[in-house]
Amino acid sequence: MGGKIVFKPYDPDQLTFLPYKLEELVPQGHPVRIVKQVVDEVDVKPINRKYKGGDASSFHPRLMLKLLVYGYLTNTYSSRKLEEQAAQNVHFMWLLGMKKPDHNTINRFRSEKLSGVLKQIFSQIVQLLQQEGIVSLKEAVFTDGTKIESAANKYTFVWGKSIKNSKEKMKAQLDELWGYAQSVAAEELKDTAPLEYSEINPQKVKETVARINAALEDKEDVSKKVRQKLNYAKKHWPENLSKYDEQEKLLSGRNSYSKTDTDATFMRMKEDHMLNGQLKPAYNLQISTQQQFILNYSLHQTATDYQTLPSHIEQYEALYNEKPRAVVADAGYGSDENYGILQQKGIEAYIKYNTFDKEQKEGIKAFGNDSLHYNEAENCLICPMGQQMTHIGDGQRITTSGHIQLISRYQARNCNNCPMRGVCHQSPGNRIAEVNHSLRKHKRAAKQRLNTEQGIKCRKQRPADVEPVFAQLKHNHGFRRFLLKGLSKTEVEIGLLSIAHNLRKWKA
Repeated sequence: MGGKIVFKPYDPDQLTFLPYKLEELVPQGHPVRIVKQVVDEVDVKPINRKYKGGDASSFHPRLMLKLLVYGYLTNTYSSRKLEEQAAQNVHFMWLLGMKKPDHNTINRFRSEKLSGVLKQIFSQIVQLLQQEGIVSLKEAVFTDGTKIESAANKYTFVWGKSIKNSKEKMKAQLDELWGYAQSVAAEELKDTAPLEYSEINPQKVKETVARINAALEDKEDVSKKVRQKLNYAKKHWPENLSKYDEQEKLLSGRNSYSKTDTDATFMRMKEDHMLNGQLKPAYNLQISTQQQFILNYSLHQTATDYQTLPSHIEQYEALYNEKPRAVVADAGYGSDENYGILQQKGIEAYIKYNTFDKEQKEGIKAFGNDSLHYNEAENCLICPMGQQMTHIGDGQRITTSGHIQLISRYQARNCNNCPMRGVCHQSPGNRIAEVNHSLRKHKRAAKQRLNTEQGIKCRKQRPADVEPVFAQLKHNHGFRRFLLKGLSKTEVEIGLLSIAHNLRKWKA
C-alpha cells in the first residue's frame, strides 16, 4: 500500500498579515512592464490637445494609452473586454494603478482622442527602437500589403458601375419620352432643345419632365403607358438622381463602398472561409518592416497595391524626416509611376515588375514588344526580321491613380511576305507595336538591380521579413476584422496593433 495522502493547506478566507503589493505579482521582464516603460517615455502632448478644459476630470491619456496598447498586445480588442480586464486582471490592475475606466470611456478615447495623432506616438516608439540600435530608418525597408475586412455588413453594397448604368438608362428613357413628345406635340416643343447627357441633374430632369407633361396635357391620343412613365419620372427620377450624386461623392473615384461603412471598399479576400475569394468590404493595409518590426503603416481604400506606394513613402518621410535607402517589394508594386517616384527621391527600388519571375525562368518572349530593339537615334524599333518599324505617333494613357503615361506607336513596313508572320503577330496588315519607353527603361534598370548580389539578397529576405508580420497579426493574434467603422477609426486600430506588435517583439 501507498503512504498517507497529504494535501497542501487551502483556506480562501484566510487573512494575510499584510495586503499584497501588486508590484510583487508582476514578474520582472513581463511584457506589461515593457508597455509601462515605453509609454512613460513617449510625449503624449498630441493627445492632450484633444481635450477641452472646463469639463469633469478625465483619466490621464498616458493611462488610457497603456490600457489600449497592453490590451492589443494580449489580443484583447473589445472595449467591454478591456473594462473587464481592468477590474480583474492583476497585470492590468498594476498597469492602471487600480483605475477602472468603463467601456464607453475606453471606446471614446480610442475613437476620438487617438484619431489623427496615434501615428505620432507610433513614430516615437520606432525612434526608441532606433536609439536602441534595433532598427535603422535609413536602411532598406520591406513593403507589402494585406486586406483586412471591415466591420460593415458585407451585403450592403453600392457599385459605381451600377450608378452609371442607372443614369444612362434614365437618360435613354428621357430621350425616348422627349422624342415621343416631339412627335405628338411638335408645335409646343419647337423652341426647346433636347436634353444633353452632360446636363443630367435633378433640376434639369424635373424641368424637362414638367415640359413634356405640359406639352402632352391636352393631347387625348397619348398612351396610358407614356402617362404612367411620366408620372413615375416626375415622382422618382429627381430624387434618384440626387441619391446617385451623393453616392458618387462617397465613392470618390472608387468602384464600390458599403452602406454601413462608407469608407470601406469591396475587395477580394484571400482568407475567406469559403475559399472562393469573396468580395467583402475591406481596407488595404500597407506596412514597411525591418527585422520584422513595423516602421510604417498606412490604410488605403484601393485594392491594388501599386497605387498605395507613393502616399505610403510620403508618410514615412513625414514621420521621420528621413528616407529609406531602398524599398523592397513584390511585383504588385512594379509600375512606371512607382519606379519614377523612387528614382526622383533617390531611393533604390528592389521591386519586381509583373513579368520578372517568368523572364527569369523562360527569358523574354521572343516576339513580344519588350524584345524589339529600340534605335533611339532614329526613333524606330527593329522587328524580329531586322526591318525598321517606323514611328507613327504618340498617345497618352491615364492610369487609375491619375498618372499620365506616354505611349509611342511603331508600324512595320511590310509584313505580307515575312516568314515570321504567323508567330510574330496575327492582326491584319502590318504589325503595330505600342511602347512605353519610360517603363521600358525602369524595367531594364530594375532587372539589373534585382540580379545583383544585393538584389538577390533583398529578394530572399523580403518574404522572411514582412510576410511573417501579417501571419502574426492575422493568424497568431486573430486580427482579421476591424471592430470600428470609418477610415480614421480603423487607422487607430492598426496603429495600436502595430505598436503592440513592436513591443511584443522588443520584449522577445
